[in-house]
Amino acid sequence: MSTEVVKGQKADLTKGNPGLHKVIVEIGWKAPSSMEIDASAFLLGEQGKVSSDDDLIFYNNPTTPYIRYKDIPGTNAGGLKHFELELDKIPESIMKLAFSLTLYDGENRKQMFGQMSEAHCRILDQATGSEILRCNLGNHFSVETAVVVGELYRYNGEWKFSAIVAGFSGGLKALCGNYGIEVDDEPAPAAKQPEKAPAPPERTPLPVPPPPAPQARPALVIPPPPAPKQEEAAAPALNLNLKKIELKKKGDSINLKKSASGLGELLINLNWNQKQGGGLFSRKSGGVDLDLACLYELKNGSKGVVQALGNAFGNLQQAPYIMLDGDDRTGSVTSGENLRINGSKIAQIERILIFAFIYKGVTHWSEADGVVTLKQDGGPDIVVNLDEHNNRKGMCAIALIRNVGNETFSIERLVQYFSGHKEMDQAYGWGLRWVAGSK
Repeated sequence: MSTEVVKGQKADLTKGNPGLHKVIVEIGWKAPSSMEIDASAFLLGEQGKVSSDDDLIFYNNPTTPYIRYKDIPGTNAGGLKHFELELDKIPESIMKLAFSLTLYDGENRKQMFGQMSEAHCRILDQATGSEILRCNLGNHFSVETAVVVGELYRYNGEWKFSAIVAGFSGGLKALCGNYGIEVDDEPAPAAKQPEKAPAPPERTPLPVPPPPAPQARPALVIPPPPAPKQEEAAAPALNLNLKKIELKKKGDSINLKKSASGLGELLINLNWNQKQGGGLFSRKSGGVDLDLACLYELKNGSKGVVQALGNAFGNLQQAPYIMLDGDDRTGSVTSGENLRINGSKIAQIERILIFAFIYKGVTHWSEADGVVTLKQDGGPDIVVNLDEHNNRKGMCAIALIRNVGNETFSIERLVQYFSGHKEMDQAYGWGLRWVAGSK
């Protein structure tokens, strides 16, 4: 028999359910399709704070040995998330698990949880699927953009559930701050690029210096570790530094801060589906030649391109301080293609536009499953999946890297498709002159 709780109530979970070790915490809701809602779980110690990077469970850090996050597809006009828990495997140092919802960019989009309806939290027995406990969130929200749904916590050797149902108006930043994680404001959405008429494919550039580029816009920052606070018995804030960070939405961006030893070399890798036995994107069939490249602008105003077309492979130690590691024409290199950026020359670089294009083959991006990964020394991998497609155009602007204050590179997700170099150049204001060329 299921127990129903309301805001402020507590209920036993394992007491009265002997042998219950595997449960599912389910959070569901209905909301307008324009609202992008994410669920997360904070794993908290005695002081109610997280203690390591792995203590925030969400779509970019979904699994530990005792908890797994799952996005359940196929829901109608809403969302459904599952957290699968093995209670007997949770370390003794974790005293509480707080489950939450956050609204992506709610303040800028003028969206709030008051627009959400039929929200609920259920705890299910993994073995049988039967409902053990249910909490309907009701109409407790108005302008909030983050919500603590409820908490699982230890009490006298048993697990109990507390229906918190409390909101924050500061979104993800306020919620993370409550549990000891410091982050800057969520990124503002990027301006939508205007649709342009298809242009004939162009190749190999001849650079012509254009007017200066526009100023960089603010971006999401993962800050360096904060200085110790002076208050007695205060838990130190955790710097969120995940092993992998995915830029999922257009306009998502993140900053790479230069450390005392410098920014180091940045490696940008393009990889795509390596289907066996043929297919448009089979690496062994010779069906496609997918190239990684970039446009660059230096602080002295010089501009150009690094790409295999025209053998413009660049230079790592001299301008443009960017180099392409060869050209995989046959598809036999399973590690894909790589661009390298000399991070010690950040003061000489204004901006870099990372793009990919299909030099040979049919433009079926939807079959490629392309992924671009930026790797950095001592920091998390930054991942951009090419999961938005336009099979009519053979070039994709993937990410824009900007110099911010000569100390930071800001990386912004684009994933915007164009018919060729000239159309992409016009969209991002590079101002180069393009002529036909080949490898």
